[in-house]
Amino acid sequence: MMWEEVARLLNVLLWLPLAAGLLAFVTPLRAVRAVPVLGALAALVLAIVLVLDFDPGVAGLQHAVDESWIPDLGVRYELGVDGISVFLILLTTLLWAAATLYSAFHPPERPRTYFFMLGIAETGALGAFLAQDLLLFVLFFDLMLVPFYFLIGAWGGEDRIRATTKMMVYTLVGSLLMLVGAIATAVIAADGGEVSFSLADLSANVLNEGSQDWIFWFFAAAFLVKMPAFLVHGWMPDAYRAAPIAVVAVLSGVLSKVGAFGFLRVALPLYPDAALQFQDFLLVIAVAGIVYGGAMAFTQTNVRLVAGFSSLAQLGFITLGIFSLRPDGADGAVLQMVNHGLVVAPTFFIIGVLAARAGTEDLREMGGLAFRAPILAALFLIVTLATLAMPGSANFIGEFYIVIGAFQAKVVYAIVAMIGVAFAAFYAIRLYQRTMHNRLPEGVVSREITWREGLVIAPLVACIVALALYPGLILERGEGSVEEALRSEVFATK
Repeated sequence: MMWEEVARLLNVLLWLPLAAGLLAFVTPLRAVRAVPVLGALAALVLAIVLVLDFDPGVAGLQHAVDESWIPDLGVRYELGVDGISVFLILLTTLLWAAATLYSAFHPPERPRTYFFMLGIAETGALGAFLAQDLLLFVLFFDLMLVPFYFLIGAWGGEDRIRATTKMMVYTLVGSLLMLVGAIATAVIAADGGEVSFSLADLSANVLNEGSQDWIFWFFAAAFLVKMPAFLVHGWMPDAYRAAPIAVVAVLSGVLSKVGAFGFLRVALPLYPDAALQFQDFLLVIAVAGIVYGGAMAFTQTNVRLVAGFSSLAQLGFITLGIFSLRPDGADGAVLQMVNHGLVVAPTFFIIGVLAARAGTEDLREMGGLAFRAPILAALFLIVTLATLAMPGSANFIGEFYIVIGAFQAKVVYAIVAMIGVAFAAFYAIRLYQRTMHNRLPEGVVSREITWREGLVIAPLVACIVALALYPGLILERGEGSVEEALRSEVFATK
């Protein structure tokens, strides 16, 4: 494609979800569900075109868009994709299409406002993955918080007010710290000269070690909260319980990846000395999240929290791969970001299906749901096997790369992380066994998946299978960009 065509593609891809949400806001009620669905599917098609046009032989940024925005402050409207972000953009559009379709089949109250908020949220997530200006990245990163506040607070379930309050407190603190860090980075790097927030300019003019240390933690706080990681995950249980199923699917499947992506896009290239200095601390957080998340997932009785704490463990693996500061580990982290999104989203959609049949989300009151639902059971089994990283799955490949990277960097953390692999087998099989098999409790109905439910879940499961057959699709395209993120001499000589 010509540069001008690609530039238009990135702009249309970024703003299309918001435009569809605005259009839905003024559409008559009888057609209000069709507009956001068509908009989400169109964004997915554009993301597929972007992937097909991506050149795997180019390690750096491709299809850059660079326009003046706020010249007096050194802020530019810079967009672009590389091997790290291109599949995260595809993941975002895929999961948002599924969530929008699920919401259309289960229409909420005040649908115009709901789909408008969903559109803003997708644009915010895409903007964070596309932004090549630090302040633009921060703005999109923070933009995502606003619609989720309303999506959970207005359309959530029990205790939604407490859930949104905790989420806002946690994420706002991190976001404000990140804004301060971004401004400080640009001002200190300018050293009295012209201020620039361009990531390319800032990575070429790295700060001194003293400045890196405190700014690194301002960004790390925001990223760890967004994931969420161990110690700063306090908002997660309440938000995951209260959020509508479609909202929690994208919250866990996409927004958590923005935090992990931020480490690769911002923290490692701009603050390499600090990343190396605090490597052990981040690795401790990673393995603690793996063990703690796995243990908590195994003990939970609420099916949403089983998936939620499973996500905490998987994000621990992703953090472990990133802060191994080795190409193998970071390659595995990128693959695992996509893997986790593809697995956790259908998990939550299936949880919604199961809860509708059982009338509860309590694992102890479920059972026997596979009795008259072999297709549902088969789809859930594929998701379960991917969750526990069964050999042959892309999750296994991702975790293998991560563990290899961890062994090369710090052997002890790799050994502890292997405990999490065992926990995953326990909580994934327990969730499947307790819901699908055993005796059918009184009042619980076992029935096959409907065509509408299958239209949401089956394509995601097909993507899990496809990626298991060819994980190199992501690994081969991401390798050069990962090495670019780790190109600092600090990492090469550690």
